[in-house]
Amino acid sequence: MKSTPNSYPFSEIEKKWQQHWEEKETFQTPNPDDPNFDASKPKFYVLDMFPYPSGDGLHVGHPEGYTATDIISRYKKMKGYNVLHPMGWDAFGLPAEQHAIKTGEHPSESTQKNIETFRKQLKSLGFSYDWKREINTTDPEYIKWTQWIFLQIYESYFNQETQKAHPVSQLREKGWTEEEIDEVRLAYVAETLVNWSPDLGTVLANEEIEEWQSKGFKVERKPLKQWMLRITAYAQRLLKSLDQLDWQESIKTLQRNWIGKSEGANIRFSIKEVNIECFSTRPDTIYGATYLVLAPEHPFVKKITTPEQKEKVEAYCQKTAEKSDLQRTDLNKEKSGIFTGAFAIHPLNRKKLPIWISDYVLSTYGTGAIMAVPAHDLRDLEFAEKFQLPIIKVIKTEEQCFTGEGTAINSEELNGLSSKEAKEKAIQILESKGKGERKTTYKLRDWLFSRQRYWGEPFPILWEGEKHSAICTKELPVLAPHLDDYRPTGKPQALLNKATEWVRYSAKARRETNTMPQWAGSCWYYLRYCDPHNQEKFIGKEAENYWLKGKNSGGVDLYIGGAEHAVLHLLYARFWHKILYDLEYVSTPEPFQKLVNQGLIFGEDGQKMSKSRGNVISPDEIIKAYGADALRLYEMFLGPLEQNKPWNTQGIEGISRFLARVWRLGMQINQSEEWESSSKISEEESSEEIKKILHQTIDKVSRDIENLQFNTAISQMMICSNALTKAEKISEKDWISFLKILSPFAPHMSEELYWQCSQKNPKLPQTCICEQKWEVAEKKHLSIEASTYVIQINGKLRAKLETPPNTPKESVQKQALKIPNIQKYLHQQKPQKTIFVPNRLINFVLPEKKE
Repeated sequence: MKSTPNSYPFSEIEKKWQQHWEEKETFQTPNPDDPNFDASKPKFYVLDMFPYPSGDGLHVGHPEGYTATDIISRYKKMKGYNVLHPMGWDAFGLPAEQHAIKTGEHPSESTQKNIETFRKQLKSLGFSYDWKREINTTDPEYIKWTQWIFLQIYESYFNQETQKAHPVSQLREKGWTEEEIDEVRLAYVAETLVNWSPDLGTVLANEEIEEWQSKGFKVERKPLKQWMLRITAYAQRLLKSLDQLDWQESIKTLQRNWIGKSEGANIRFSIKEVNIECFSTRPDTIYGATYLVLAPEHPFVKKITTPEQKEKVEAYCQKTAEKSDLQRTDLNKEKSGIFTGAFAIHPLNRKKLPIWISDYVLSTYGTGAIMAVPAHDLRDLEFAEKFQLPIIKVIKTEEQCFTGEGTAINSEELNGLSSKEAKEKAIQILESKGKGERKTTYKLRDWLFSRQRYWGEPFPILWEGEKHSAICTKELPVLAPHLDDYRPTGKPQALLNKATEWVRYSAKARRETNTMPQWAGSCWYYLRYCDPHNQEKFIGKEAENYWLKGKNSGGVDLYIGGAEHAVLHLLYARFWHKILYDLEYVSTPEPFQKLVNQGLIFGEDGQKMSKSRGNVISPDEIIKAYGADALRLYEMFLGPLEQNKPWNTQGIEGISRFLARVWRLGMQINQSEEWESSSKISEEESSEEIKKILHQTIDKVSRDIENLQFNTAISQMMICSNALTKAEKISEKDWISFLKILSPFAPHMSEELYWQCSQKNPKLPQTCICEQKWEVAEKKHLSIEASTYVIQINGKLRAKLETPPNTPKESVQKQALKIPNIQKYLHQQKPQKTIFVPNRLINFVLPEKKE
């Protein structure tokens, strides 16, 4: 390859090394059963949230997390680890089906094309994925094991005593009937309210409603018979084990809030022959309850509504069915409701309380009914004021609506007690009267696991009348038949019903026609990466023990992905993993030990990148103009990984200039035929000044990679490269040391420059630089002889001061105040505040001048 000091032929270099890595299988990682496996090495499993391969391809926001994991992977490989760094495709989903309906191209064909586009784009960035572990959720072999895991869930129940999942076969041995077993299965069928879209022909998760409604698709609330997974049985375990995980606290908080543990009491208000149960975290305020509110979907609404109110109530319920939970709660700016005409009896003072229905009460939370205490709940107050309902204060306060704790008033036997004491006494009284009991509830609801669409995994379930059973595992995978017509019918029926021959399993049995949600494939993909070609098990014991248990912490060592998956994907994957752990298929109780959510990279207009906004920038364009190394470095240099950052195409030019400088330095070093005649390379050691800056850089880059602080690592390498460029001579060893620490960030250029060195000096290892040992900083070169302090007054530079490193603040301050120029600008004033940055800066802040 011919190059000149003034040109950096990135397109040639990058293609060359990508082809080399692929041909030599540089990043292929053997499993423990492989003859080439080195068991003496520690393991490091670094995982990306695998992408959905859309037709739009990647935009420049996507490679951010992938670049971060690639830097870590390359660094750990050079540190002597067996690194598992895989990639695959979350390829089922509603968008592919909608694309197929619009274009007539079968989803299997469009999905394959999209995967090929994504794979090509990822390879063009030089990522060190082990492509032999590539998985695809639509692959029959993958579907087989997704269905197999579902059957393990289906054939299990949650034992309240052991707080674990056990096979339902244990219940059969105890004489339980199949009907009794169905009541406790972890996978069961129930009629429940769903978000049904007649236009899309499927139910939607709450989180999907806003997206599809914004595209013009109708969504309505409708009761349907669906498959459910009993995730609520694991609520406490999912909550408690968050404490042991190395996750960002904000993500843990999101999960805790989603699970939503509440402690309080179930309170029964009677009406005729039924009891309306209301859960409350504040039973101490029970005497402040002046009315009840039921969710419009509450099963008692029809029973208790008076004939006079029936028409109004039905109309209100119908209107509510068109709203999502979000529209009914967070987006609900004005309370609405309707009186049922019925009254309930207060369990303690026997007063009659009017029963209303309102959309701000959800059937999916608590019992779907609340006792309204308007003096101490803002939502209840807004409702009471609008409909002129009574408001009674039961906690001593001057505020109109006080939600805190205090002293009970207007509460008969609770008067004078603190809120804590009143809670306990109220529960005792309710329990003694048979009108309530202590209760812990969770906001978390069982997981609606059915979809009616075509493009998803079929359930491995058979039906005979109203009885369901598991299909024999030898018949897995159950693959969906090829359908030419997958357009929605508008009716709440699964599209697979159109395949009449496929549905008819036998003279007596028919297949389940619902499909699993897209979440199914992403619940366990990290396990399959460990053993992707095992045809006997979803993961072999030896592979699982090494990659997930290993010599370090359990589970995936580092998981990086977008914050949009902070709750559901992570919660669902943890749920499936805990079931597999209970059934002894995996050896760790949690799947992801360390989790980091990268921030978004916004478009140049400051908005989230999307096709509809027209602000999407393709990485292909940037790679063509600047090269993959420049794109990688720029995305990491934009700022801390976890923060949102704006894209600026002009900003990449600065990174491009940095790479050009390194290239020119490499060309200067390699311009002669022999090392001895190079004008830049010294046969002797580099100067102590160069040694210091280099080893400080090795030390900082190593620490920064471990802490995912890539932007500051790049800054330090820029400082080091400038020093190397300005130096008259540098040693061969120091130049290669610099290339090694640069290589995880800019792998293509680093490989090429090292290769050029190795061609001139046969004594150098004739291997890729990415396969060599990481540099270790020598302590003798890390010492700092002196610290230079910038001394400011109100942020303006007024002097500099040299001190021994790590001089105490008091001593630095005392010396600084003696400097004549500092005394001049202080004007005999005493600093109001002193800002001190060790070894770098001291800023004296003076009081502002009064006008």
